[in-house]
Amino acid sequence: MSSESDTPRPILYSYFRSSCSWRVRIALALKGIEYELRPVNLLKREHKGDEFIQMNPQGFVPYFVHGHVRLSQSLAILEYIEEAFPSPVRLLPSAPDKRALVRSLAHIIALDIQPLQNLRVLQKVGDERKVEWARDFITEGFQALEKGLEKAHGRYCVGDVATLVDVCLAPQLYAARRFGVDMSKFPTICKMEEVYKTEEPFIRAAFDRQPDTPEDLRAT
Repeated sequence: MSSESDTPRPILYSYFRSSCSWRVRIALALKGIEYELRPVNLLKREHKGDEFIQMNPQGFVPYFVHGHVRLSQSLAILEYIEEAFPSPVRLLPSAPDKRALVRSLAHIIALDIQPLQNLRVLQKVGDERKVEWARDFITEGFQALEKGLEKAHGRYCVGDVATLVDVCLAPQLYAARRFGVDMSKFPTICKMEEVYKTEEPFIRAAFDRQPDTPEDLRAT
């Protein structure tokens, strides 16, 4: 693989409110990686256009390009970023047990919660049921996550350094608030949310600070 210095800077195809794109933006910010962001408007179905489908047949965001590397699926992208850019911070601990714990907790969010409340699922569920549907599944997932974090957390979800769990949790917190989840049931998760509000990489990667964020949703 080419070194970081002789490979063009990464390109991230992203939608401002996509949880999966948001995860990748956080990881890039935590590692201090400069990249080019190319917005893809999901509401205008730009992800289903011929040009995008030819590049990424699955038609999802995020889509990540780094030299010869072409990746879809946020967890695969995050693992690649971790391995290709190991410094200055590691998102996966070096100890095998901690690394497995981080993956386990991150997967609660990325594999069990978020897929059930993404745009294409909610469109199938329909306007009348989508809020209750999303709220119920987020609540169910957070119940398990809260128990895991009670034992694992320090300043961040697992110990005192941000990991893949934090990268996945920050966007999910926005969705939880958006769909009216009763967050009083999850004090440890709320503690993490307060940390993210003060950390520049999380702030910079947020939905309300992206080039494609609509004016009425931009941070003031």
